[in-house]
Amino acid sequence: MSHQDVEFIGMIQGQKVSEIHAAHGPAFDPNYVRAFAQAHEAAGFDRILVPHHSTSPDATLTVAHAAAVTERIHFMLSHRPGFVAPTLAARQFATLDQLSGGRLAVHYISGGSDEEQRRDGDWLDHDQRYARTDEYLDVLRKVWTAEKPFDHEGAHYRAQGAWSEIKPRQTQGGKPHVPVYFGGASEAAIPVAGKHADVYALWGESLDQTRELTARVRAEAAQHGRSVRFSVSFRPILADTEDAAWARADRILEETRRLRVVAGYARGGPQQSEGARRLLAAADKGPRLDKRLWTAIAQETGGRSNTTGLVGTPEQVADALLDYWDLGVSTFLIRGFDPLDDAIDYGRALIPLTRELVARRIANQRRAA
Repeated sequence: MSHQDVEFIGMIQGQKVSEIHAAHGPAFDPNYVRAFAQAHEAAGFDRILVPHHSTSPDATLTVAHAAAVTERIHFMLSHRPGFVAPTLAARQFATLDQLSGGRLAVHYISGGSDEEQRRDGDWLDHDQRYARTDEYLDVLRKVWTAEKPFDHEGAHYRAQGAWSEIKPRQTQGGKPHVPVYFGGASEAAIPVAGKHADVYALWGESLDQTRELTARVRAEAAQHGRSVRFSVSFRPILADTEDAAWARADRILEETRRLRVVAGYARGGPQQSEGARRLLAAADKGPRLDKRLWTAIAQETGGRSNTTGLVGTPEQVADALLDYWDLGVSTFLIRGFDPLDDAIDYGRALIPLTRELVARRIANQRRAA
């Protein structure tokens, strides 16, 4: 079966840390990163996300390290436009794509927190950040595809004689290209998604919310004569029985609350993130939605980042993922609360089971057609 029918993305970080594991030791442990990346490759993931945070180790260099110690798995580099010039970023990404053998994609995050952005000296407001991302992606594409030096004069960037000797190894429509993953659910974000995204990424919303948001992005992309793929992010909580899985979820919630008290965190808020507001709107309807969607951690943390779970046996969670696949979601970003152990565990049953269900569904559709 082609992995294009369903794609699985995991996530690696520089150290062991999650809602239930307080960070300790060095912020970047190269041996842990190697083991973490190799575990994802062995588990059958297609791609690994390396996240970006305004206080964390550099994601670009982390991808370079992880790519050097793996062979097949692809990467998704989280990148915030605004801190380096797009002409420089274009050369960095082209270099990294060549270094990794064409295994790079970049997830562009315009930023859903003013506080986060200001740590790196960015004072634009939420909507201005999306306008900047739009221009940034225009310049990137031009650097990769231009056949001679060009000038650019826009609202956020000016360049004279911009040119790159190095181009990405990957292509799209015969032209050099690094796949663009993009997130953002606000009115300012959707037009940028429709114009630029190869894959539009949303957090683990309910089926109704996912149907509504993907329809909006599809309509926007159609205005540019484009089609977009979709990715949804979940935190699967698996056990041999449904009861054991829910008991595990309860323990995770308890430990999350305990560690947040120890760290002195109040219950979080969405800040400027429309995606976080959408997760909290789902959580307001109750801790359990649809078949398996669990919203309690999102409620606890203010919906920041992908914090909704799918709880059950591997068979039950694979069945829940298929409901999203039926809505046109072809990519699942899954990561656990026990990051390394869960990645290995997903490879044992959840990933192969979901691939099998998708293959069966496609075969049935072909027969019916």
